[in-house]
Amino acid sequence: MTGGDLPFQPGDDPFANLPLFGDIAKALSGQGPLNWDAARQFAALASGSSGSEPNVDPTVRIRLGELARIVGMHVHDLTGTDTTFPEFTPVTRGAWAAQTLDAYRPLFTDLAASLGGRGTDAAEPEAGADPMMAMMAGLSRMMAPSMMGMAIGSMIGRMATRTFGQYDLPIPRDGDTLLVVPANIDAFASDWSLPIDEMRLWVLAQELVGHTLFSMPTLRGRLSELVRAYVGAFRPDPDAVAGRIAEVGVEGDDDPMAALQRLLGDPAVLLGAVQSPEQAVLAPRLDAAIAAVVGYIDYTVDSVAVRVIGGDALRIAEAVRRRRVETTPDDLFVERLLGLHLDLAQVQRGKEFVSGVVDRVGEARLTSLFSGTDPLPTPAELEAPGLWVARLEL
Repeated sequence: MTGGDLPFQPGDDPFANLPLFGDIAKALSGQGPLNWDAARQFAALASGSSGSEPNVDPTVRIRLGELARIVGMHVHDLTGTDTTFPEFTPVTRGAWAAQTLDAYRPLFTDLAASLGGRGTDAAEPEAGADPMMAMMAGLSRMMAPSMMGMAIGSMIGRMATRTFGQYDLPIPRDGDTLLVVPANIDAFASDWSLPIDEMRLWVLAQELVGHTLFSMPTLRGRLSELVRAYVGAFRPDPDAVAGRIAEVGVEGDDDPMAALQRLLGDPAVLLGAVQSPEQAVLAPRLDAAIAAVVGYIDYTVDSVAVRVIGGDALRIAEAVRRRRVETTPDDLFVERLLGLHLDLAQVQRGKEFVSGVVDRVGEARLTSLFSGTDPLPTPAELEAPGLWVARLEL
């Protein structure tokens, strides 16, 4: 069949004379760069909440409230702030996934828009281009928002099966409550033979310290700007992805469909195809900011935990931080899509930075420096804490 035999020509709407696809195109048009219905549905499926997920036991809610009051007093004392803490809301995995999608909606919308946009060097289809290829390109553009929704929803849903609260990812989020997932907290305590109440105290400390840090307007604003700038700077390179797909079935005698699934599920492949020069410039600044934030949270949580937990505090911290660096592919994909690197080297950089600050100014002044003007360290300052202290004290 030649181009003249097809029901469309290059440049035409390839679905105009195909009623079924035309109806689908109309249904999908106007949904924006990301299909949020698909995201919510796949988040529910991946989190296991599409069936019957039991509600949080009322006795667990009461106990968490009691423990939160204990932790809150120590967080206030150690940070020297008068931050008003919101209520803790114990939720199911499905509820955490749904509320996290809503909280990160601006970020994921920016991400989908940047990934779904035409690359800066992309050319328009040439006259006389293969009509079938034109139709497939149109189908790809039509389905992109739904595919993005399914991917984001699935990743958030799977994260919900292991997250403790809302600050496992160290970025600000809006809301009048602090979410925790008791099923995951208690399961982790059981797996590591940790006392459940002590594990709950540690998680509550992490959430309250995270809330304290992200309540600082300048730090919150600057970090949010960096993350949004990063996710908005993806530049898709369809040729790079197509080239990797073309290799499927050529290397070895593996099942081509299984190889394709592995390819499209590999974050390194997809991100390697879309990361841009703008992100390469932003990455060191964002890495330094995230390392400092994680270092502050870890240091302060350890100080609180020693007070309220005692001897088991360090054992819990070691277990939780080992879990952090042993991320699942879903954690890794979400972190890298948002420009977060939480590997062991980054965590260690943050730890050494905060230790260096405390050595110079003392623990009592640590929080006040993070609440100052332009508090996020540059990459150079992260390696030399004295430079950061000197700049903030001018």
